[in-house]
Amino acid sequence: MKKKEWAAYKEMQATEAVALADTIKVLNDDDALELFKKTLPAAGSSFVQVQVTSTEVRHRAVHALKSGRKNDPRLDLIELAMHGGKIGFGKIIKMIDNLVVELKAEQGIDADKKSYCLAEFDKAEDKKKGLDLDISDLGKAIDDGKESIATLASEIKALNDGIKALDKSVEEATATRKEEHDDFVSTLAANSAAKDLLGFAKNRLNKFYNPKMYKAPPKRELTEEEQITVNNGGTLAPTAAPGGIAGTGIGLNQVAPPPPPEANLAYKKSGESSNGVMAMIDLIVADVDKEIQTMEVDEKDAQSDYETFMSDASEKRAQDSKSITDKESAQAETEEEMQTSTDSKKSKTTEAMETAKYIGGLHEECDWLLKYHADRMAARTGEVDALGKAKAVLSGADYSLVQTASVHTLRGSK
Repeated sequence: MKKKEWAAYKEMQATEAVALADTIKVLNDDDALELFKKTLPAAGSSFVQVQVTSTEVRHRAVHALKSGRKNDPRLDLIELAMHGGKIGFGKIIKMIDNLVVELKAEQGIDADKKSYCLAEFDKAEDKKKGLDLDISDLGKAIDDGKESIATLASEIKALNDGIKALDKSVEEATATRKEEHDDFVSTLAANSAAKDLLGFAKNRLNKFYNPKMYKAPPKRELTEEEQITVNNGGTLAPTAAPGGIAGTGIGLNQVAPPPPPEANLAYKKSGESSNGVMAMIDLIVADVDKEIQTMEVDEKDAQSDYETFMSDASEKRAQDSKSITDKESAQAETEEEMQTSTDSKKSKTTEAMETAKYIGGLHEECDWLLKYHADRMAARTGEVDALGKAKAVLSGADYSLVQTASVHTLRGSK
């Protein structure tokens, strides 16, 4: 079977050799060469020459351009120019160079825009975070201020109520002290009057029973007019009868008047009885003196307690009044700070809204670029690479059209 296959192979090879020989004979005929001179593009060329034509160069350049082509009308224009054949390679190469410059410039613009967007995002977002933090802090400060103001108002009210209660206590204590003092004065006057009256009675008894112990009333002092009347032998007007208790001239605040003149009657005195009465009077006077002494001590203590209370009340009132003034000042200061914080929060809230709006505008302006920046850069890189290849093809064609790059004869071997 191998021998049969090899025989068939040799027969097919011989047939091919005959066909090639016949073809070479036809193509190398003088008439055929003359015909090729008229029909092929370059003068003196023959079918046996292989050269690159301008059309082929354009096709290759278009193919190279399509390898990196994206949807760019400028590439379409260059491709259309290479298809047309009317525009020379020099103009197309210049178009390619200009487009490469434009693409690189666009890439630089995109890079700058990306850097700008990232920097603006960082700056705006940092600003927004700072404003949000400030707004939160100001909100807490406002809440704290409201709580402080409420606390101060409650404390001021309590202090005012305390001062009112203290003033009422002072008023009541003053009224009580006045009433007690009035009672003391009245009782002391009554006791003094009783003591004077008992002394008067005892002196009166002494006048009768113990004349040596009797104390005569002070002589009447005459006025200048009365003295002249007496000197001239005149008679003075009768002295008015003493008033007071039982005509003694002793009242609550009065001095006992002198006793009436002693009667000149012969009478047996009751000495022992009189001594008992006068001893009783002395005992009563001693009791009255003791009561007066006790009352004076009580009055002194009460007055001292009252004065201490008034001093303490006055000091407390002054302290509470100062506390009220301080707290009202702190309240006013807190209200001012809270108003400042409120205004600042309002301003920063507005600024935060404007910053958020600016960030929104940045998203509209930058999001698409940031999302597709890598794709756009890759596309441009591909376009620039394709344009470079197309330019290389066109640049190589400048000399391949003038001279045949390589010649292959069908006579003999390659």
